[in-house]
Amino acid sequence: MKIAVIGGGAMGGSLISGWLDKGVEPAKIAVADPALARRQELQALGIATYEDNNEAIAEAQTIVLAVKPQVAKTVLGQLKGVAGKRIFSIVAGLTTGSIEEFCPVAVIRAMPNNPCRVGEGAIAICQGKFAGEEDLAAAEELFAAVGLVVRVQESQMDAVTGLSGSAPAFIYLVVEALSDGGVLAGLPRDVATKLAAQTVLGAAATVQKTGLHPAVLKEAVTSPAGTTISGLAALEKRGVRSAFLEAVLAATERSSQLGGTKESAQ
Repeated sequence: MKIAVIGGGAMGGSLISGWLDKGVEPAKIAVADPALARRQELQALGIATYEDNNEAIAEAQTIVLAVKPQVAKTVLGQLKGVAGKRIFSIVAGLTTGSIEEFCPVAVIRAMPNNPCRVGEGAIAICQGKFAGEEDLAAAEELFAAVGLVVRVQESQMDAVTGLSGSAPAFIYLVVEALSDGGVLAGLPRDVATKLAAQTVLGAAATVQKTGLHPAVLKEAVTSPAGTTISGLAALEKRGVRSAFLEAVLAATERSSQLGGTKESAQ
């Protein structure tokens, strides 16, 4: 399967890196990008690059739309010869229906997140009205190169954006705050940051690998009158749990506004 990526920027580039790491041959990837410097970087990897989108998709079976939301519809309006191909879109807020208005082909919409850049992303996918199981399976295979893939309904995509799309920033804030706490308690900054990051990574991996509910794992490290329950009490006193709930809901609401599923913000 030959893949054409329209937009070789941060997220498109993360996908390309993941595919190459998984053994996809560079010759099977074509990229369209307006920036000469970016095209030259990709050419150095053995990838064919184009300034013109239609030239890039000419021999591809799958088109990955990875442009910024504000130019997506302009790009779609310029595409020709997409019949018989399929489109995987990672454009935030762009619905499958909006894409199908321009290109009535099989469309899979995906919401990847920032950790895709290191192969630890969380990617949700949903299908348009012309897409079938074969298209979903192909999308799962491609996006699995950069992280965990789940299937959702398109009506749930705003919630996905609010959770996995936005939450990496919330967790970076947590790591920063934990590091600050370590420094306040007397640790050197580099040691505190390493310990904070590894602790978050280890806790997340434990949830995934054990399959246990986070509450069960929390109880396992919470001794009567111990250090952990004292810290948890301080977090609950300051409403940290409700703050995270509100953060996800606020990001979800903003996603729905930007995507036009609710009245746009002024």
